[in-house]
Amino acid sequence: MDLKEIQNLIKFVSNSGVAEVKLETGDIKITIRTTLEGNSPDITYVQQAPMQQAIAAAPSSPAPSSPVAAVPSDENSKYITIKSPMIGTFYRKPAPDKPTFVEVGSTIGKGDVLCVVEAMKLFNEIEAEISGKIVKILVDDMSPVEFDQPLFLVDPS
Repeated sequence: MDLKEIQNLIKFVSNSGVAEVKLETGDIKITIRTTLEGNSPDITYVQQAPMQQAIAAAPSSPAPSSPVAAVPSDENSKYITIKSPMIGTFYRKPAPDKPTFVEVGSTIGKGDVLCVVEAMKLFNEIEAEISGKIVKILVDDMSPVEFDQPLFLVDPS
């Protein structure tokens, strides 16, 4: 497990509202504890089993991340990208037998549910932070998504 994966895991845990996560893979053990009140910083312990050494890392307070960002591409410069606020599995429907939340061409308003991202058996509804029209859906249903991965292109006009 490299540093980038550990950082992504820390971001995921701090955004999920979970108090503690323990992960053991091979000879690496990771424990991430967060406070729900936000009174103290997140503390991460990474331990390699054969060496029995622990490394404590207190990440700097993460900047509030917004799942909305502008797309740099010229032809898409007028569109806004809605990104995943967490790592998980992307679902376009609330349940397999239900219709999709949005389609290309759907008009959305601020607060409308666009999709669900499942993370650690928790289904998190992703809501629109802007109003507009869905131009493109960038992820297939039931696909894994990364933190900050683009999900939708929205025309705000």
